[in-house]
This record gives sequence, structure tokens and C-alpha cells, in this order.
Amino acid sequence: MPHPKKRSSSSRRDKRRTHVKLAMPALVICPVTGVLHTPHRAFWHENKMYYKGRVVMSREISS
Repeated sequence: MPHPKKRSSSSRRDKRRTHVKLAMPALVICPVTGVLHTPHRAFWHENKMYYKGRVVMSREISS
């Protein structure tokens, strides 16, 4: 089998891999809030930020 003469850099490898995309992004339902969101990401719901089912941050609404 042929082997590359020189190692390809990580940036060159990653540039090639950016073109492989999923047709539909994965979505999950939060068991606490019932909101549809992308997995392994924090999300806002009713002025509170949730991550892994826990409130991480909340923001005040000034009127």
C-alpha cells in the first residue's frame, strides 16, 4: 500500500473534513424543560441557561 512521503498537517486534514456534513443536526429533548436543543450545548429557556438538565446561569429582565 502506498504511504505518504510527508505527514499532512492537522489544518489540511481538518479542511478536508469540513465538507462532510450531516443531513440533519442531532436534536434531543431536555428531560427537565422539554425543550428541543442540540446535545452537549447549553441553551436558554425562560431567561435561564440550562446544561445537562441544571440551571447554569440566569439573567434579570430590566423593565
